[in-house]
Amino acid sequence: MSDIPRNGSVEDGFAEVAKAFEANFASGTEVGAGVCVYHRGRPVVNLWAGTASEDADDLWRPETLGLLASPTKALVTVAALLLVERGLLELDTPVAEYWPEFAAGGKERITLRMVLSHRSGVVCLDHAPITNEAMRAHTPIAEALAAARPEWEPDTAHGYHGITFGYLVSELVRRRTGLTVGRFFAREIAGPLGLDCYIGVPDPDAVHVATMFQSKAEALFAGDDIDLASFIDTASLTYRSMMGSLALDGGVVELVAEDPSYGARASAPSLARFMASLIGEVDGIRLLSPATLAELTRPHSEGHCLVTLTQCNWGLGFQVPDHPVFPASAGLDTAFGLSAATGSYIFADPEYDIAFGYMQNAGSPVMGSLDDRPRRLIEAVYRSVGKFDPVQFGA
Repeated sequence: MSDIPRNGSVEDGFAEVAKAFEANFASGTEVGAGVCVYHRGRPVVNLWAGTASEDADDLWRPETLGLLASPTKALVTVAALLLVERGLLELDTPVAEYWPEFAAGGKERITLRMVLSHRSGVVCLDHAPITNEAMRAHTPIAEALAAARPEWEPDTAHGYHGITFGYLVSELVRRRTGLTVGRFFAREIAGPLGLDCYIGVPDPDAVHVATMFQSKAEALFAGDDIDLASFIDTASLTYRSMMGSLALDGGVVELVAEDPSYGARASAPSLARFMASLIGEVDGIRLLSPATLAELTRPHSEGHCLVTLTQCNWGLGFQVPDHPVFPASAGLDTAFGLSAATGSYIFADPEYDIAFGYMQNAGSPVMGSLDDRPRRLIEAVYRSVGKFDPVQFGA
């Protein structure tokens, strides 16, 4: 199907995933990519192909790290929920009880649950945009969040906390553990599970990092039900909470820096392993209890998003069906996960005991809907476990 050699392994019963992976390369839309699937706590698909950079000799490897983008929020969500399970944080206790300065500006009632479900209203840092220097220091961003005002009455609506999400959680983690969320994740999650997954890469020379090829903004919205004007209108909430809240040198996050909202780096096998550990045991490790998982997957925010101006449904920190980037029509009606504007994807499905990690570097041709590449792979996974029925799901 493709002249790009496919590496890795596929267990019996999951050949459909390999065909879909090869189809992505045959379509000419893939540069380098990896996909991994866990079923019942063990890997059944682990594939990689293509190149990690413009250098044709720099081949994608199983441990190649890609830019995780939005699914970085999944990592920090689980870190926070671990602290909830350990009694160091509570979902419905005001954030200000842990972080007194945060109460300023009408934020005294905001809880961790509101943050994780994108309901706090604290979405803008345009009064003190994040710089690389501030990211390195951490404290200036926490101070800017403490000074921020909610953009709507907390818990009355929801809007994507694109920039602020990870930093809000990181400061809470730091207040309770003395560690930023990146360091906590490394010690308590990545280390025990053996993940190639980092919120801030400690030693760039020790890892293999893919070059990300970004699509132009205009192309991302082609054919999508998204109002591009809101993304370029400097007075809009969309712009202020996203582009207006960043002032990075060259628009690039340093590899060693902790960007807990967008900047994690991860390999596809590590993403699948991480997601599998949320729904069951992986080599004796289960990160979240069934009760916490049930709360995570319960819909907390549904309908119109005040930031993206699209329909979005959220549990705690994860997307839940149904909306355009996490559609039930792909078989995801019993799953939870997160999509990336870069095109990468993670999900887990407790009912079918599957977990999925897909990482690539070609960028996405769409935003606001599910890219064909992850859709092919997701549907192939569900066909492999006997769920996906094109008639049933309206495909």
